[in-house]
Amino acid sequence: MSINTDNIIVKKSYAFALEIIKLYKYLIEQKEFVLSKQIMRSGTSIGANIHEGVVSESKKDFIHKLNIALKESNETIYWLNLLKDSEYISEDYFSNLIGNCIEIKKILNSIILTTKQRYLN
Repeated sequence: MSINTDNIIVKKSYAFALEIIKLYKYLIEQKEFVLSKQIMRSGTSIGANIHEGVVSESKKDFIHKLNIALKESNETIYWLNLLKDSEYISEDYFSNLIGNCIEIKKILNSIILTTKQRYLN
């Protein structure tokens, strides 16, 4: 099964997960083993939950899965800030990753709000 490249949030979250995997590999090379696992887990979980949401059984389940993805994006932002402030990653590298994560977060917020308005009222 391939990733749905027509769905913008699926596409962006998958690309973000690939960037997080690259970050994880870099951090492991730097002998950082704790924060690397945290960022890997939360950063890749965003797309996994979005992917689950896309094939959910109901609108309620869809919203639930996207809310989990939203929480994971918030956690990922925390870990990215920690990695930047502890000087494991550069400001430029941080800016790129945080920008992508915030964009995903905004899209998720919009999808969740729109879905709630259309289907749960």
